[in-house]
Amino acid sequence: MRPSADVRAHVTQRRYRGRSRLVLTVVQDGGVTSEHRLYGELAGWWPLISPPDEYAEEAAYAAALLSSASVPVRDVLELGSGGGNNAAYLTSRFVMTLVDISEEMLAVSRRLNPDCEHVAGDMREIRLGREFDAVFVHDAIDYVTDEADLARVADTAFAHCRAGGIAVFVPDHTVETFVPDTEHGGSDDESGRGARYLAWTWDPDPDDTWVCTEYAFLLRETGGAVHTVHETHRTGLFHRHTWLRVLGEAGFDAEAAVEITTDERQPRDVFVAHRPG
Repeated sequence: MRPSADVRAHVTQRRYRGRSRLVLTVVQDGGVTSEHRLYGELAGWWPLISPPDEYAEEAAYAAALLSSASVPVRDVLELGSGGGNNAAYLTSRFVMTLVDISEEMLAVSRRLNPDCEHVAGDMREIRLGREFDAVFVHDAIDYVTDEADLARVADTAFAHCRAGGIAVFVPDHTVETFVPDTEHGGSDDESGRGARYLAWTWDPDPDDTWVCTEYAFLLRETGGAVHTVHETHRTGLFHRHTWLRVLGEAGFDAEAAVEITTDERQPRDVFVAHRPG
């Protein structure tokens, strides 16, 4: 698992109940490649790193927001659905269509959500040719680190949201909520496989639109072999007013809400965008 000199493994922080959930990607020659090891060859680790049972509260809160549209909400599109952990709960209330850029992560999700439609695609550009009552974008939006790509995602959401519908965006941080921190955690399964990590997140330059996370990440195989990775990752960080302006320019009537959570962490800013109709 150790990357070569010109390839750096990057992990994105996902936080729940005081723990970080990690997403490993590979960066080569200064840019993100199409290969994401945890989203690809290591996708089978996802249920250990980010167990579905940690999503119940977040999914319930998201369901309440999605249901606040001015039209009845039945059909929901999730952009950046990953391993399908949110969908595992949202399917009790909605018919979910799940879009992710990784075929391997979609395979993980199909095992968890066999009755959902799964589509491979990039949230910045996919067009399915149909509209939904609601669009949901969870923390996969953190991969967007510049305003131009943020606008592309907003345009995708608007293109798939029917008149009177709603789009909900849940970034991990905004400039107003970001606090440097250190997280650790991990889990095991009955076979002996396990994951442990230490994540240190900070902002090298408050004047740009990304933050930096340094990770010590260990994966233990069933036989006891442990793979060690150190990586640095950038995730997006935008002001609330930037989010609201970008969503407005896409055509939404948008507002910011403060997440309701029992987690011992800073509540996130959530952006609720209504399509006029």
